[in-house]
Amino acid sequence: MKKIEAIIKPFKLDDVREALSDIGITGMTVSEVRGFGRQKGHTELYRGAEYMVDFLPKVKVEIIISEDLLDSCIDVIRETAYTGKIGDGKIFVYDVARVIRIRTGEENDEAL
Repeated sequence: MKKIEAIIKPFKLDDVREALSDIGITGMTVSEVRGFGRQKGHTELYRGAEYMVDFLPKVKVEIIISEDLLDSCIDVIRETAYTGKIGDGKIFVYDVARVIRIRTGEENDEAL
């Protein structure tokens, strides 16, 4: 099993969720996060004063999937979250040793 964490632009969330649903991904966890990478934030004007905004709003999507869905899931996220502009985000992939559904006690693939 694998865990995918995708950091994407907030306005792309609905598109990514729908595209993942189309390939059979039925569950995910979404968090509002803030951060920066090469983009290094941006400047804004407030009451005539310019100030630097270091941490930009992003969305973190977390998905646990069986390994056979990994490549298609990554492809869908890459294609759907892409804008071609700086700050499109990143995808991280981790190994998952064990999954347990609390309600039933099912484990691993059955728990997904």
